[in-house]
Amino acid sequence: MATEKIILGVDPGTSIMGFGVIKVVGKTMTFVQMNELDLRKYTDHYVKLRKIFERTMELIETHNPDEMALEAPFFGKNVQSMLKLGRAQGVAMAAGLSRDIPVTEYAPRKIKQAITGKGTASKEQVAKMLQSLLGFKEMPKNLDMTDGLAAAVCHFYNSGRIEVGKSYTGWESFVKQNEKRIKK
Repeated sequence: MATEKIILGVDPGTSIMGFGVIKVVGKTMTFVQMNELDLRKYTDHYVKLRKIFERTMELIETHNPDEMALEAPFFGKNVQSMLKLGRAQGVAMAAGLSRDIPVTEYAPRKIKQAITGKGTASKEQVAKMLQSLLGFKEMPKNLDMTDGLAAAVCHFYNSGRIEVGKSYTGWESFVKQNEKRIKK
């Protein structure tokens, strides 16, 4: 009998959070949903973080995912932007961990590589490949949606491999793998 699981993929952002959900039965994945959370109307960063947490919790309650995949922030020159993106990622991660959902994060390059075979692929190339793979009809106007979906598909492709990025099964696992980051 084929095993079934739901994977939630999230592309955390402080302007737009993209997300996608796929269902996996055996070795076959099917498209469930993709959408976005538009945060541009909020000026307070803490309100944005609360909205990210709340929406992620809603997705967890609705789809009951077995696993969660996040796009890790890429390293840029603007430290403030990195800090804000890291916080956005952290609250999405916290939502999953609070429900004991294993969370794995992937670098944007690794996600693009998994979907298109090319780590330098454009957002449009990733979106087109996902459309071909999953058969969704309409291409979204905002490609943050497909970025979230791409994280879920990348996770599916990397399932069962030994090296899948950083993976946490709960707060205890996170702390154990990040002991250097804990102040005692």
